[in-house]
Amino acid sequence: MENITLTDIKKNNYSLIYNLLYEQEKLSKQEIANQLHLSLPTVTQNLVALEEAGLIEKGGQFESQVGRRAVAYTVCPHAGIGIGVEILKKQVRILAVDLKGWICGCVEHKLLYRNDDAYYKETADFVSDFIRDSGFGEEQVLGIGFAVQGLTTADGQEIIFGKTLGYTGLKITALSRHLKYPCMFLHDAKCAAATELWNRRDLTDAIYLSIGKHLGGAVIIGGQTVMGKQNHGGAVEHMTLIPGGRPCYCGKSGCMEAYCSVNALIHEEETLEEFFTGLRDGEAEKKRRFDEYLDHLSTAVNNLHMVMDCDVILGGHMAPFLTKADMDILQEKVWGKSAFPDEEDFIFLSETARDSVPVGAALEFVRGFLDGI
Repeated sequence: MENITLTDIKKNNYSLIYNLLYEQEKLSKQEIANQLHLSLPTVTQNLVALEEAGLIEKGGQFESQVGRRAVAYTVCPHAGIGIGVEILKKQVRILAVDLKGWICGCVEHKLLYRNDDAYYKETADFVSDFIRDSGFGEEQVLGIGFAVQGLTTADGQEIIFGKTLGYTGLKITALSRHLKYPCMFLHDAKCAAATELWNRRDLTDAIYLSIGKHLGGAVIIGGQTVMGKQNHGGAVEHMTLIPGGRPCYCGKSGCMEAYCSVNALIHEEETLEEFFTGLRDGEAEKKRRFDEYLDHLSTAVNNLHMVMDCDVILGGHMAPFLTKADMDILQEKVWGKSAFPDEEDFIFLSETARDSVPVGAALEFVRGFLDGI
């Protein structure tokens, strides 16, 4: 207590008032004082400071039976904007979220990935155009998160394992030199898990599987993604599922990636939409393929559940196509392989599968900004 200064107390009050408004949407000065047990002068002083900083605004007045109506204060969601960019083999998806995590703009460009400066400049130009066309001021943009199909350094400055598109060793300067905002690389599966955590504040322990063209994973413990010693925690896609099995892009054989990704289910020129349309129409060949796929996925899920007795959340591009009947079949297959008599469902679909990757990349900067208030 002796080390706490007056500045610390002021900063704490400032943060407490902002966070209370952030959580409760709209409050009067008196309500803030009552809930935080602060004096009205202290609350008034901090509200003025927050308003001058552009973080809050007056949002009308509360109804009152007698006397003057109290002014309502609320946060300004657009005081800070995070930009998320998902880099895929054939396209770039750019999205913006505000301080509430609400999507406030999205655009997609067809662009074949190339590991050269012309590609990075073109991508950066797309991002700059998106920011300009969305009407965001430079002071609003908190930073740009580039979600990639690979592992990155803890500070997001380099891709340390990116064999899917061949960008291992790529530094963020390839993109940031063309932009005027803070930039970082982020693992796409970790971004998807971050979106899930943002939207489900009750989520504590889980294994998140992002089932896209390639498979990705994230381990959530205590409401946080766990990266591990070498920053590749949760890379379940490279766990061996079938020794000596199908080749994986990592150079090994039999990885979960080779059996549980979207690429493992559909043919090269086939889309998920085409596959599931045929499956729902009763096409026997697609039913056989899907049943075999669920067999492999159930083995993978059972193995993961044996390690961590927690929920398994399925997200990624495949999640929107899966029905309750599909999930019931998968759960039954897992129970049939489990050593324990589990009775409760523990496999669930992501609640935020669509756009979860670019949203999570943008939220990295939003979360950092909020933590600093």
